[in-house]
Amino acid sequence: MALPLRAALRSAGRFMVKNPATMFNIARHALGLKIAVPLDAMRWFISNTPPGKKAPQDVTVMARPPAISVGATVDLMGTTVRASASIRIDELHLGSDQLKVKVRLNSVDLKVLGESFTPVAALIKSGALDLSKPGNLAKFMPKRPDVLVEANDDYVVLDLMKNPKIRQNDKVRRVLDTLTPVVNVASISTEGDMLVIGLRATPLGFPRALNAARQLAAG
Repeated sequence: MALPLRAALRSAGRFMVKNPATMFNIARHALGLKIAVPLDAMRWFISNTPPGKKAPQDVTVMARPPAISVGATVDLMGTTVRASASIRIDELHLGSDQLKVKVRLNSVDLKVLGESFTPVAALIKSGALDLSKPGNLAKFMPKRPDVLVEANDDYVVLDLMKNPKIRQNDKVRRVLDTLTPVVNVASISTEGDMLVIGLRATPLGFPRALNAARQLAAG
């Protein structure tokens, strides 16, 4: 089931009318080559997205500048757990050959919900997990995902191009070839109750981008 587009547009219109200061801040950021997205928009999207069988439940999103704090109820190997963490983007390297991001994880918390006697529940309740260094836990995951290329202490490094479906998608690579030579993402952070995406413009990359755009159109 698709998201209700008309409802989204109506909600966006009401939001703009009720929050003129927010709209001013969006315009101000745009002048500085930054895209500002109100977290209310993300919350609306989450609450109106049809839930999947294994999708996280009761998702919360809050700003903890410069990080974003996310919480959700998840099924962790047969154990219902309330998980939360503050996520900060340290580095970004985006291009046709890599989609790499370095993520800092802080204030990580796991709480078992209800009565559960699984090994996972016992491990969490015992306090044996060092949640202050989630990168070390990710490093020794039994089924480490391909996109996880590095993990240590409080950070993980993900490269989405390691996912075969993304890596082998010619359209994705051509779009990246078209956009990233001219404009790229320089930073992602929060400010107030907004997600702010900083852009980096490179006019000298226009010829390469134009050539990639022609190939994309031809393909």
